[in-house]
Amino acid sequence: MSERTIVITGASDGIGAAAARALAAAGDRIVVVGRSPQKTEAVAAEIGADHFIADFSRLAEVRTLAAELLKRYPRIDVLANNAGGILGDREVTVDGHEKTFQVNHLAPFLLTTLMMDRLLASRAAVINTSSAANRFGHIDLDDLENERKYSPNNAYGDAKLANILFTKELHRRYSSQGLVTAVFHPGIVATSFSTESTSIMRLLYQTALKRMLITPEKGADTLVWLASTTAGVDWQSGEFYEKRRVHSTNRQASDAGLATALWERSIDMVASDLLPQGS
Repeated sequence: MSERTIVITGASDGIGAAAARALAAAGDRIVVVGRSPQKTEAVAAEIGADHFIADFSRLAEVRTLAAELLKRYPRIDVLANNAGGILGDREVTVDGHEKTFQVNHLAPFLLTTLMMDRLLASRAAVINTSSAANRFGHIDLDDLENERKYSPNNAYGDAKLANILFTKELHRRYSSQGLVTAVFHPGIVATSFSTESTSIMRLLYQTALKRMLITPEKGADTLVWLASTTAGVDWQSGEFYEKRRVHSTNRQASDAGLATALWERSIDMVASDLLPQGS
């Protein structure tokens, strides 16, 4: 197999960095995307990869990232939308969106949409990182940004459910054109993804309880497997995976009408960022 180009967001730490190391060792060309310049540069230098810096709480940076990736890489075989995390008190970004929703859903949605022509031409795989927390989510199209019922856990569960709905709608819209997609739960992993959180869940990640968690390498296993194997043979496009197996999800994840409506609402939310530069 010729060298493939794999873009991994949230790859400066945790499962993203672990996946980048494993896939680079297998001979793939890895593009490391992260928020922290120091951490991102360190991972990239370690594995001999290209790297880009982008803060997903700023959609202008996502737009710039997409433009740079399209300029640099004529073919992109895998886009792993891995950036995200559980955050703290409700915060509105410079773009006017609730931060958890934007970082975990809107930003990867925008990145994927901006790169869609290249992904289709490459017959690429889009792999999205979700969480078992999707089971506690509830998508309310009239309150997508949790103005009425915000808590860090609610917002995170909703965003992880949105990841699954996005994956299923990607499959519905583009599988006939050769795009494949999957979404997965990495497990409860010992990473720093809850650093900014005020959720009680942070205690699991930031105290001695952390010893109960799995390593980033184990958490990255399903991502590496999906990125390394063949859709339609080893796994099925549009499905949610845990430990390399299709797994149950929130009931709303199977609502095709909701998936379409969320896609359309998301397009409306990022519409200005989809316009050509200078518009």
